[in-house]
Amino acid sequence: MKRWTFYIAFGVLIIGSGLGAYWFLSHQATGVPTGPSQEATTQGPNRKHMEQPPKHDHKSSTPASESPPATAPNTLTIAPERLQTIGVRFEEAAHRPLARTIRTVGRVEIDERRLARVNIKFEGWIEDLRVSAIGDHVKQHQILFTIYSPDLVATQEEYLLALQGIRELGTSEFPVVAKGAKDLLEATRRRFQLWDITENHIQDLERTGEVLRTLPIHSPITGTVLKMEARAGTHVTPGTELYMIADLSRIWIMADIYEYELPLIQLDQKATVTLSYDPQTHLVGSVGFIYPTLDPQTRTAKVRFEVKNPGEKLKPGMYANVELTIPLGRRLAIPRDAVLETGERQVVFIHHGGGTLEWRDAKLGVQAGEWVEVLEGVKEGDHIVTSANFLIDSESQLKSAIRGMAGMKH
Repeated sequence: MKRWTFYIAFGVLIIGSGLGAYWFLSHQATGVPTGPSQEATTQGPNRKHMEQPPKHDHKSSTPASESPPATAPNTLTIAPERLQTIGVRFEEAAHRPLARTIRTVGRVEIDERRLARVNIKFEGWIEDLRVSAIGDHVKQHQILFTIYSPDLVATQEEYLLALQGIRELGTSEFPVVAKGAKDLLEATRRRFQLWDITENHIQDLERTGEVLRTLPIHSPITGTVLKMEARAGTHVTPGTELYMIADLSRIWIMADIYEYELPLIQLDQKATVTLSYDPQTHLVGSVGFIYPTLDPQTRTAKVRFEVKNPGEKLKPGMYANVELTIPLGRRLAIPRDAVLETGERQVVFIHHGGGTLEWRDAKLGVQAGEWVEVLEGVKEGDHIVTSANFLIDSESQLKSAIRGMAGMKH
């Protein structure tokens, strides 16, 4: 076995030596120089002619920008047929109306300005309970319950006595007596006011002269009962919260907005509110308040949206989708896909016609959907490369491609 291996290796050596001798003799016969002299020939005028980019044919349908300087270090030339093969597309840089869309999720809350709490300022017992369940809808001035209070009964009697004294002693020839009757009536009336007894009850007392054993307590607003502690026969003391009533025809949505989006948010901006579980519902709200503090962990600030709530579809505690569309005016913009991110800079490729491409560093502004504002590096009318699969495959391939293109000018 070893002998056969030796014969094969020896044969290969003989054949290689013969081919090498043949190549050397044939080149000596034709006079073609070898080694460094050949490299010097390729660096001559013929190579310089080959590296010149082809002139742009004005009859071609391929878009073209103003040609860059011949000595520009950041250009390369690719045959137009090759550009079509690899799927390169172009878009003209132009001023366009841009709009920024901000989407967030908010929590439905009660409008605190439409919230009322019912309590009493005197001691008593609830007798007739008219509204007896959470969720009941009540109207303004509707009777919630009636209450019996010995203090209230005694005050009514004092008021009637003071009123009778005014009628009998108001014209007394003794000023001190007349003044005492008036002071007693005013003190009793002021006590009613401090207990939140409405004026119409006082007028009814004056008109009828009858002391009411129980006093009706009315709802201060139209709304829905969200909390209730009142029970028939319950003894209540001053300060006890018996009802919490909210007007849900207009509600708040509290949403989180990232700090980099806050400069775009202003009061009274319109917003669209939708529900993920009810796509048919579309409500319109507006920015009512931007809270002055920022959450240090989420880097967001609370923004309050005020929304009309027809049919009370939005319930406190629900989540809702909020979308704002903010017009930014006309700005010089290019497609976002045209910008190649290298991690340290943003690069755009500009086509000058005839397959000549130039890459530039760009300074970008705001992003708006598929478009991005360009502040520096591109001018209106430039034809920007928007699709080049061989360049944008991945960030690592992009960096390698740019370094390779930079070396092609040598």
